[in-house]
Amino acid sequence: MGSLAAIPFWYLMTFLPWQLYSLVVMLGIYIGVYLCHQTAKDMGVHDHGSIVWDEFIGMWITLMALPTNDWQWVAAGFVIFRILDMWKPWPIRWFDRNVHGGMGIMIDDIVAGVISAGILYFIGHHWPLGILS
Repeated sequence: MGSLAAIPFWYLMTFLPWQLYSLVVMLGIYIGVYLCHQTAKDMGVHDHGSIVWDEFIGMWITLMALPTNDWQWVAAGFVIFRILDMWKPWPIRWFDRNVHGGMGIMIDDIVAGVISAGILYFIGHHWPLGILS
C-alpha cells in the first residue's frame, strides 16, 4: 500500500521549508506522470496495483494540510485519503474515467489529496478545539 509507505518520506519532507516541500511535490507529479505512463505501458495494464507513486503524491498533498504533525492527524489524513481513493466520489471518479495515460494514473490521487487536504484543513481550523489532540 503506497499510501502507508509514503508517510516516512513525508515525515522527512516536513523538515523542509514549505516552498521546497511544494517544489518536491510538483516535481513528483511531473516525474510521476512519465513514470506511471511508462510502467503501465511496459506492464500492459493501466493503473496496475503495483504502481504506487500516485499514492505517494496523493498522501504528500493530503498531509500538507495538517495543523500539527501529531500521529492522530497523520492517521486521520491517511484514513480520509484512503476512503476517497477507494470510493472515488465525484469529481475523483470523473478524472479516473476520463483522463488517460500517466496523467490519468496520477490525477485521481492528486484530486483525492486536494480534497483530503481541504477536509483536514477544515477539521483543524473550524472544528471544536482538541478533536484529534
